[in-house]
Amino acid sequence: MIYWSVAFVLLAYFVTWFIISTVKNNYGLVDIAWGLGFVVVGWTSLIVSGQLRLQTTIILLFVSVWGLRLFWHLVKRNWNSPEDYRYVNMRKNWGTTLFHLKAFVNVFVLQGVLLFIMSLSIMHSFTQVTTGLQWWQLLGVMIWLIGFYFEVVGDRQLEQFKKNKQNKGKLLTDGLWSLTRHPNYFGEAICWWGIFLISLTGLGNSWLIISPIVINLLLVFVSVAPLLEEKYKEREDFKVYASKTPKFFPIIGKKGL
Repeated sequence: MIYWSVAFVLLAYFVTWFIISTVKNNYGLVDIAWGLGFVVVGWTSLIVSGQLRLQTTIILLFVSVWGLRLFWHLVKRNWNSPEDYRYVNMRKNWGTTLFHLKAFVNVFVLQGVLLFIMSLSIMHSFTQVTTGLQWWQLLGVMIWLIGFYFEVVGDRQLEQFKKNKQNKGKLLTDGLWSLTRHPNYFGEAICWWGIFLISLTGLGNSWLIISPIVINLLLVFVSVAPLLEEKYKEREDFKVYASKTPKFFPIIGKKGL
């Protein structure tokens, strides 16, 4: 029941954002919808299940704090900004035939499906009857807090760096950005490993590991790090930075392009 209810709500949610983005002629606004979408999943799961225990309370709190923080951060950055270059390039590839349908399917439906898969840990936790927390769930709380720190502080450092006009055209290479080239996205990935561990009540639902695996694969190999680094790979200062700083995982991660 929870899964079908969430799927229906997410469909309506992304249709709404598709309409908003079409009116504003900016499909990059789907990025704003991303974080808030997980909050929608969490609260829909609570309403449908009517169950609020220690485990689900922690998950709902963490997801709400994470999602609302990301939502507001991206609203301030993207709402009145030009369309992100990633979506500009997509427009060029779509052509003019069935343009809006291609935009809806390739951007909004795709993100909805990915968000649903990543939310399996959230939804499943509301179907369980548990009391108290196991040691690995407490570990998950600690991992989430570390990830949230990396994401929030990384975003904050980048925001402050860009506000300084003297930094125009320069790369941010200190603070958390000296530990990894993408501290904010590394933090996001770690947060979802934390949510997975908190949602894990036993080996029987270890299949939920698909959620953090999907977001890690997306961030590292598909949608974020590769696209962002493609923009800078020919710059000499970025080559120097990349040679000294891990691409994703701090300290032990792969360095270089």
